[in-house]
Amino acid sequence: MITLKSQREIDAMDESGTLLANAHIALREIIKPGITSWEINEFMHNYIEEHGGIAEQIGFEGYEYATCVSVNDEICHGFPNKKEVLKNGDLIKVDTVVNLKGAMSDSCWSYIVGEGSPETEKLMEVTKKALYLGIEQAQVGNRIGDIGHAIQTYVEAEGFSVVREFVGHGIGPTMHEAPSVPHYGEAGKGLRLKEGMVITIEPMVNTGTWKSKMDDNGWTARTKDGGLSCQFEHTLAITKDGPKILTAQKD
Repeated sequence: MITLKSQREIDAMDESGTLLANAHIALREIIKPGITSWEINEFMHNYIEEHGGIAEQIGFEGYEYATCVSVNDEICHGFPNKKEVLKNGDLIKVDTVVNLKGAMSDSCWSYIVGEGSPETEKLMEVTKKALYLGIEQAQVGNRIGDIGHAIQTYVEAEGFSVVREFVGHGIGPTMHEAPSVPHYGEAGKGLRLKEGMVITIEPMVNTGTWKSKMDDNGWTARTKDGGLSCQFEHTLAITKDGPKILTAQKD
């Protein structure tokens, strides 16, 4: 079932999204060679709780951590750990869901540890632009396929691929709700977008094949060919005035 949010609910999710956006802004200051993915997880967990929120991922279907920290060829759902020391040039994706007084927000942001290669820089640039091209299509009366088509055609024209197995989704009052929001597809196809829907758009873009394989932990997906993967994600509301990004990093 797809739930349409009231203005009051969207305002509450906007507050949650602001908390999450500010956590990502603050995180930039600690990412450097030598840090562990566990330290990133602890930083995000502490920041969220210190600002009155709940790290909603803890306990979700048995997941144990406040964030997913996915490194290099890991596409998503990477486990933070104390042994994984990040090195110069690593590409990391930090994906976090915040519950603030019952209002949900979800945002993943990618970071380069130290200095990245030209390939990594381009991958990040293309993935971020793809996110905003998708958001531009999140208009009342458009269809889900318009979002995916805008992302896929741009990404593939730049020589990269779009992950198929993991997609965006509705959010609120729980973490994952209908509808699914693929980052590929045909324009003019799929569910029609309505005012009051709140969704995530979160393209995952790879340097090589779009196909993935799963680690033995049953959570972490990585590229099948070992290529790099990048992701950017916002939570946004569909409004009569266009898409309203609830996790915008306002700096």
